[in-house]
Amino acid sequence: MNKNSFNNELLDFINKSTCSFTCIDEIKKILNKNGYKQLLETDKWQLNANKYYIIRNDASIIAFEIPKNKAKSFSIITTHSDTPSLLLKPDGNYIKDNYLKHNIMPYGGLLNYGWLDHPLSLAGRIIIKNNNKLYTKIVDYKKPCLIVPSVAIHQNDSANSNLDINMQVDLQPILSITNNKNVWQKILKKLSNEFIIDYDLYAYNPESPKLIGEKKELLISPRIDNITSVFSALQSFINTKSNNIKVMCSFNTEEIGSLTIDGADSNFLIDILKKIAANLDMDITSTLANSFIINSDNTHAVHPNHSEYSDDTGKLFLNKGFAIIKEEQSTTNALSSSIIKTICDSNNIKYQNSTSKNDLSSGSTLSAISLRHVSVLSLDVGIAQLAMHSSVEICSINDIFELYKMMSLFYKTIINRKGNNISF
Repeated sequence: MNKNSFNNELLDFINKSTCSFTCIDEIKKILNKNGYKQLLETDKWQLNANKYYIIRNDASIIAFEIPKNKAKSFSIITTHSDTPSLLLKPDGNYIKDNYLKHNIMPYGGLLNYGWLDHPLSLAGRIIIKNNNKLYTKIVDYKKPCLIVPSVAIHQNDSANSNLDINMQVDLQPILSITNNKNVWQKILKKLSNEFIIDYDLYAYNPESPKLIGEKKELLISPRIDNITSVFSALQSFINTKSNNIKVMCSFNTEEIGSLTIDGADSNFLIDILKKIAANLDMDITSTLANSFIINSDNTHAVHPNHSEYSDDTGKLFLNKGFAIIKEEQSTTNALSSSIIKTICDSNNIKYQNSTSKNDLSSGSTLSAISLRHVSVLSLDVGIAQLAMHSSVEICSINDIFELYKMMSLFYKTIINRKGNNISF
């Protein structure tokens, strides 16, 4: 895949991946188009040299491809499909002071002020009840329908010196100027004409991604964290051949800790790997011992106005390649990083070492959580970005392509381990 095609499809994918549910639905469409077959966890599988995927809870997916030769290991890339947003509370619509509002709860660690004064839309999953049967439907309103207004400087003279935003008070969006609650029902009707018994709906920023800078190198977009990793993993997965069993995972709920039915801290990945091994008469223990897992999640670039937040010897710069992340909670070690560095150095792929300051906390990683269930050699990577968890974020689009190239080579490369000796 050339760079122009990659960039164009990336922008389209970000536009369509408005929450974890729509992201997984879009991945499903792309996999179907490329000949992958959906499996159900509840079924007994009969696998052969073919391409498959499994979806759990509509918001997490694991895809894998079995080569014709007898594979001896799994090559695994994990990402997460969810992004920080405003989650609508059930029965949360109410009228106050001639405004129709909807009560929300924070989903993930929001950069609160980054959600003020931006148009917002709705996406997620609705549950439809019909004759005592329940159906799920993935929905996206697409058009702006909510906004969270900031308080004017004239009414809050500390607004420029105090960024204390109260989640219960200051981030409640309005839908309309009205005393008629039927407006909310009209919105639901546009999502479905059927009876909606409940929903998982998120307010998201529907603004389209934009490229700016002298060479159009800066990507300004919602959901850079972590849809850029998801897209890179997906494209490398479908566009490369391997003699290993390729595995691509996109988990939900990373932003809220992953301890859910479809998160990285569930049994989803290990159950699928065991089921594959059992079908192919592989010894799961030795197979995992030969395997490698890469987790891709974004990290922080050195800030143009606050370089003091970056580690002196571990600064990340935009437009200088993807990041190999080594932090207190990451799974990167000298061996796993050396493997990827060797692959990249041999193919002129740009990368940087990333460490964080000791007095600033870093987030947990998917691979660290996954390793509770699947203990294999592991590495944390990502791209550097600015304004993480705002409704609009910033990164270098060129770094994303470097990440994609590394992932593609990772899938193609056979890594042979014999004791302490490693060959490619």
